[in-house]
Amino acid sequence: MTQAKQQLTIKELTKTVGGKVTPRMVRHYHQLGLLPQPQRSRGNYRLYDDADVQRLRRIVALKQQGFQLSHIQQLLETPGEVKPNSTAVLEQLQQHYQRLMRQLVQLRQTAMAMEGLLGRDQGCQTVQAEALAQLRILEVETSELATHRVWDELDGATPNHPENFQQALEHLLPDLSERSEIEVALLTQMVLACGDVSLVPFVRLSCDALKAARDTLKQGCTVVGDIPAVVTALDQTRLAHLGCSVQTLIDNPHINSAAEAEETFWQQDQWRSRLHDLPEGCVLVIGYAPSVLMAVCAAVQQLKPALVIGLPIGFSHAPAAKRRLQHSGVPFITTEGTQGGGLLAAVALNSLVTTLIEKPNCHCYLNGIN
Repeated sequence: MTQAKQQLTIKELTKTVGGKVTPRMVRHYHQLGLLPQPQRSRGNYRLYDDADVQRLRRIVALKQQGFQLSHIQQLLETPGEVKPNSTAVLEQLQQHYQRLMRQLVQLRQTAMAMEGLLGRDQGCQTVQAEALAQLRILEVETSELATHRVWDELDGATPNHPENFQQALEHLLPDLSERSEIEVALLTQMVLACGDVSLVPFVRLSCDALKAARDTLKQGCTVVGDIPAVVTALDQTRLAHLGCSVQTLIDNPHINSAAEAEETFWQQDQWRSRLHDLPEGCVLVIGYAPSVLMAVCAAVQQLKPALVIGLPIGFSHAPAAKRRLQHSGVPFITTEGTQGGGLLAAVALNSLVTTLIEKPNCHCYLNGIN
């Protein structure tokens, strides 16, 4: 016997969806055509099913991302009603993207100003009170000339000593007290590699990533970078002392960009064949080509890597490859979205290697840590 569909009242619908949705908002979405008109009970109450719940959740999610209701209407259309490459839809999405970017630039400029103050170490904080006073003036006087005057005074007062990165990051990093010491070190080094504290919330590690990395590196595994630039940035001295060998997947010294790496991997079958010949239990460090990471995820059962550091560059394929990595079942370190790059990938591995072997003043006298 077929089970009847669940029927929800408008209040039950809003409670199920959450996100501060109210019955009044739902009725407004009906008027705009965002939600189809629901069935009615014998008492003329609106009744909703699971399809309505899912559609309303999509509306709420798109609205939270800043999309206007008119754009949401078009994004929710079925594939038969609107083509993905519709010029009108693309233009609206581009306009929306540019608005978001302008907002991000404004927020980033404010964050940069705060970093300039909070990131100053003890030797620079003698001018802190004066700087804050100057920033209050900027609330009224916001000209570019006034802004430069504040920073000219602050920069001129900077003592002649090396920057204290650790002290600055103590003021800038989010609360990491619940993270392990190794993970905090990893996140810190990644931030220092790209100069962007906002990277931290976007870093993703599988629950077994750190243990898998330490165990396999101590056993002297093979470390594979996707292109020469990544391999060059690896701490090969420490890796050698751990007994780890280093290989380059796309071993072409002329490749130095993500576009070249991506094109080469697609056009030349030898690199795909080489990927499948990698030893089981290796550590893959991917910092350029999204297609390499896609291929790894597709063949993960055959390759059986011990860890994948997946940080390729790209604006559509790279985020998709990173999402696929997070569902692959293999230990991973990655980021959400487009942030990544060869240096960031290499720094992530180097940070893990550093926790296993100490570096005194000279590489020639590296000592292992038990």
